[in-house]
Amino acid sequence: MFRLTKAVVQKLRHARFNFQQQAWRPKSSSAREKALDYQLGQKIHGFTIREVAAVPDLCLTAVKLTHDKTGAQYLHAARDDSNNLFSVQFRTTPMDSTGVPHILEHTVLCGSERYPCRDPFFKMLNRSLSTFMNAFTASDYTMYPFSTQNGKDFQNLLKVYLDAVFFPCLREQDFWQEGWRLENEEPTDPSSPLVFKGVVFNEMKGVFSDNEYLYAQHLQNKLYPDHTYSVVSGGAPLAIPDLTWEQLKQFHATHYHPSNARFFTYGDLPLENHLKQIQEEALCKFDRINPKTEVPSQPHWSSPREDHVTCSPDALAPDPTKQNTLCMSYLLGDITNAFEGFTLSLLSSLMVSGPNSPFYKSLIEPKIGSDFSSVVGYDGSTKEASFSIGLQGMAEQDTERVKQIINQTIDEIIENGFENERIEALLHKIEIQIKHQSTNFGLSLASYIASSWNHDGDPVELLRISSNVAKFRQALKENPRFLQDKVRHYFKENTHQLTLRMSPDEAYLEKQAQAEAEKLRDKISALTDGDRKEIYEKCLKLLETQSKTQDASCLPALQVSDIQPTIPITAVQMSTAAYVPVQYCEQPTNGLVYFRAMCSLNTLPEDLRVYVPLFCSIITKMGCGALDYRQQAQQMELRTGGMSVSTQVIPDSTQMDTFEQGVLLFSSCLETNLPHMFQLWSDIFNSPHFDNEERLRVLVMMAAQELANGISSSGHMYAMTRAGRHLTLAGELQETFGGMEQVKFMKRIAEMPDLSQVIRTLPRIKKHILNPENMRCAINATPQKISDSATQLESFIKDIAANRKERKPVRANIVKKPLDPLNDSGPSRKLIAEPSFQPCLMKTFFQMPFHVNFVSESVRTVPFCHQDYASLCILARMMTAKFLHGEIREKGGAYGGGARMGGSGVFCFYSYRDPNSVQTLSAFRKGADWAKSGQFSQQDIDEAKLSVFSAVDSPVAPADKGVSRFLSGITDEMKQSYRERLFAVDHKSLVDVAERYLGVGQSTCGFAILGPENDAIKKDPTWILK
Repeated sequence: MFRLTKAVVQKLRHARFNFQQQAWRPKSSSAREKALDYQLGQKIHGFTIREVAAVPDLCLTAVKLTHDKTGAQYLHAARDDSNNLFSVQFRTTPMDSTGVPHILEHTVLCGSERYPCRDPFFKMLNRSLSTFMNAFTASDYTMYPFSTQNGKDFQNLLKVYLDAVFFPCLREQDFWQEGWRLENEEPTDPSSPLVFKGVVFNEMKGVFSDNEYLYAQHLQNKLYPDHTYSVVSGGAPLAIPDLTWEQLKQFHATHYHPSNARFFTYGDLPLENHLKQIQEEALCKFDRINPKTEVPSQPHWSSPREDHVTCSPDALAPDPTKQNTLCMSYLLGDITNAFEGFTLSLLSSLMVSGPNSPFYKSLIEPKIGSDFSSVVGYDGSTKEASFSIGLQGMAEQDTERVKQIINQTIDEIIENGFENERIEALLHKIEIQIKHQSTNFGLSLASYIASSWNHDGDPVELLRISSNVAKFRQALKENPRFLQDKVRHYFKENTHQLTLRMSPDEAYLEKQAQAEAEKLRDKISALTDGDRKEIYEKCLKLLETQSKTQDASCLPALQVSDIQPTIPITAVQMSTAAYVPVQYCEQPTNGLVYFRAMCSLNTLPEDLRVYVPLFCSIITKMGCGALDYRQQAQQMELRTGGMSVSTQVIPDSTQMDTFEQGVLLFSSCLETNLPHMFQLWSDIFNSPHFDNEERLRVLVMMAAQELANGISSSGHMYAMTRAGRHLTLAGELQETFGGMEQVKFMKRIAEMPDLSQVIRTLPRIKKHILNPENMRCAINATPQKISDSATQLESFIKDIAANRKERKPVRANIVKKPLDPLNDSGPSRKLIAEPSFQPCLMKTFFQMPFHVNFVSESVRTVPFCHQDYASLCILARMMTAKFLHGEIREKGGAYGGGARMGGSGVFCFYSYRDPNSVQTLSAFRKGADWAKSGQFSQQDIDEAKLSVFSAVDSPVAPADKGVSRFLSGITDEMKQSYRERLFAVDHKSLVDVAERYLGVGQSTCGFAILGPENDAIKKDPTWILK
C-alpha cells in the first residue's frame, strides 16, 4: 500500500500527538513492571540492551536494544495491552520514480523460501486472528506491521513476515503481476493489442487521479529537489515501465538487510520470546554491512522559488471557475530534534488549526478559496520537516493577493504572538489524547516514531510527551516571545521557501493518455517477433499460475478451535434522567467521560432530510448562547475532547425494511470538565446561532470541497451505497446522507449566490432533531464517576426542557422496540417500517475524471438475526479470498476487490482502482457460480471463519463498550447466538445461501460504476448515465 506521507487526506493530521491509550487486563506483575528489571548491557539472544526507560505518560516501559552481529536496532514497548504489535521497517531511498520500493513491498509478500506458495500475505489474512496486517511504502521507509491478541498467532505471523522480508522468492512472475508487464489485452489472443498491466501500475494511476495527492507529491519533489524526496517512491505511472526485475532484486539486496532495519514490538507478550525467534529465524544468517542509505540534508536555497503544475478539472468542484491551488512551503529543521519537532508541530496548530488561528482568519474567512490547500501545516515525514500554507478552490487572479496575505499574516504573528488561552487549549488537547484509550495504540506508536527513528532520532525521546510539554512551558516562561522568534526564524527569514501553483488543464487527461500511449509505442517498437511470442507465452504461463488452486499447507495457521467459544459480557445499567432513557457503562476510561445522545428524525419533514448532513457538520461550529463561533471553538478545545454530530441510519437486526433514523451527538471530556461540556451542549440545544451567512458559507465551501476530494480514495464506498440504493427502505436514506446524491447536493448549495434559504431551513431542522422528547443518552465513565455523571446529565436535561415537544412522526408505520430487552413496558426505540416496500433493479454509471473504475453490485438478502446471515458473512470472506481476489486483482490488475456482507442485509461485490468495468461485473457473476458449484474445501471454510472472527473479536476501547447495544439494540446475547451460528456454518449452508440469494433472478440486485468515459456502457440502454 502506498502511504501518503503528506497529510493529504486527513487535513492537519498532527502525527506528533496521535496518542491514544488503553489499560486492559490488570496483572499481578504487569508487563511494564517486569520490563523495568532489564539491565543496561544485558545480553539476550544476540541482542544487547542499551536503555530501559519508564514512560508513565503512556503507561509503558521502553526497552532499546541493538543486535550485536548486524547492528539492527530494536525498540520494545512493554504495556499491559493484549493487542500485541510487531513491525519491521527499512530505510528505502530510491533515486528514480520507477516505484521500486513500492513494487518490492508488494513482491516480497508474494512468497518466500519457507513459504513458497503464491501470496502468503493474503493467505495469512484467513489463517490468523490478526487485528491488523499491512505494509506501507513512505517516501523514505517501508514498514511491515501486524497486530494480534493471540500469542500463538503472533509467532505464526512473525515467522511469515520475517521470511517474507529477509528471504523472499522475488519471482519474475510476481514482479509482472504486482509491478508491470506488457500483455495482450486478451491474454489468450496473441493478435489483440499489447497493453500495460500490473497491480502497482494501476494503483498509481488511481492515486495520480487524485488532485490532492498529485499536488502533495509535486510539492515534496520540488521543495527537496536534490535527493530521494525529488522522486515518487510509490512510482509515477509513466516511469514504472522502466523498472527491470534485476533492479528490483538489487534494491532488495541493498535495502532489506538487518543493518538497515528497525524492529519494534509492543504489548504484554514477553520480549525474550520475540528476540529468540527473530534471531533464530532471520538475523543469525546475516553479517553487518554498511547499507549507505542515509539521506543527506537538503542544501538550503539562497532565495525563494516559484513553480507551476497542472491537473485535471474537477466536475464536482464547488465552484467550477475556482479550481486553482496555491501554497507556500518552508523547509524547517531536522526531525531528529524531538523538542524542536514538538514545538514546531504545536506552533503549526496555533497558526492554522480552527477558527481562532491567524491563517484561518486571514485566508479561509475572506472566502478567497474553498479550503486550505491539501498540504497544510507541519509535516514531519521527511528528514527535514516542512510547513505549508495555502488555499485550494481559488481563482487564478487571486494568486498575488494570497501570497501577500500569507506574508502579512506571518508579520502579524511575529508582532502579536498567540493568546495564552489558545496555547492552554492546545496543551489540554494533548492531555486528552494521552489519556484517551484506543484499540490500535501499538500501531499509532509505530507510525509516530517511524520517521524520526528512520533517520537515527531517539524514539524513546519522542515518547516523553510530558517532559516536552514541561520544557515548552519553561521556554515560554523564560522568553514570552519564544514562539514569535521561531516564526521569525523559520518563516520570515527563511529563504528556502517554495510557492507552488496548480491549475486545471482541460486537456490534462488526454495528455496523460497520449503520454502513456507514446510510452507503450516506444516499448512495443523495440520488440522483435520473437519478443512478442515470448511475451504471449509468458503471460499465458502467468494466467495459468493465477488460475491454479494454490497449496498453502506450508503456511502456519490457527484452528477454529483456537477461537474463544463465548464473548465477554459488557455490563450496562439502564436508567432515566428525568424522562430521557440513559444507558450507563462503567469502564476504565482513565479519567475521561464519554457522552452520546441519539436523537430521532422521525418527525422531520421528508424534504428536509437531504440537509441533515450539513446541519450535523455546522451545528457545533456556528456559535451558541453567549459565544460566537470563535469563542465556542475555544471553549470546546479548552473543556472537551471534541464535540460532534453525525447522521445515523440503523437497520433493524430482525426485519428487512425496518430501520431507525437519527443523529448521534458525541463528546468526551476530563471528569473535572463535565459541567462545562454539558453547558456547551445546553447552549447548542437552546440557542444555536444560524444567522451568520458569512460563517455558513465558509463551512459549506469546506464541506463541499472535502466531499469532492474524497471520491477518488473512497469510490468503492460510493459505488456500493448507490448500488444498494433501491434494494432496501434504508438504502434511499443512506444514499441521501452519504452517497453521490449528497456530494451533488453540497455542490449545488456551494454554488448558491445567496444562502438565506438555507439559513431559514436550519432552525426548522433543529426543532425536530434537538428535541429531548425523541432522545436517548449513553455515558461511559469510571465507576467512581457514574453518579456524578448522572447528576450532571439530569441538570442538562432540565436545562433543555424548553425544546421538548411531542410531534407527529412523518411516516405512519412506526415499530417500537424496547431499549431493555428484559423490560417490554420500558422506554423504546421507534423504527420506521414499510412492509409493502418493493425493491427494484437499477444500474447507474457516474463518469468521473479518473483513469480507473470503482465497480459494485449489491444484492438484497437478510437481516443480522436471520439464520442465513452468518453463512452469507462466511461466504463473502471465502469468495473474496478464494476466488474474487484472483480474478479481480491478480488477473484483472485492480488494486483490490471482493465481497462483503453489510449490516443492512445487503450483500456487496466491489472493486477498487480497477482498470476494468464490465469485465469485473462478469467476475462477480463467476464468483457466484463458483460458490454455487461448491468447489471449496473444509479448510477454505475454516479459513473464512478465522477471518470473520478476527473482525468480530477485534478489540473494543472502553469509550466504545456497550455502544452497539445503545445504537442498534444488539445485546451480548444476540452477539453470542450470532457467534454460535458462525461456528455452525458448513459446506451445505454455504451452497444453499449462494443458490438462494446469488443465483440470477433469485434476488433483486443493483449496480453502480464510477469511472472514466465508457463506450460499452454508453451503448447499453439498461444503464443510467450520470
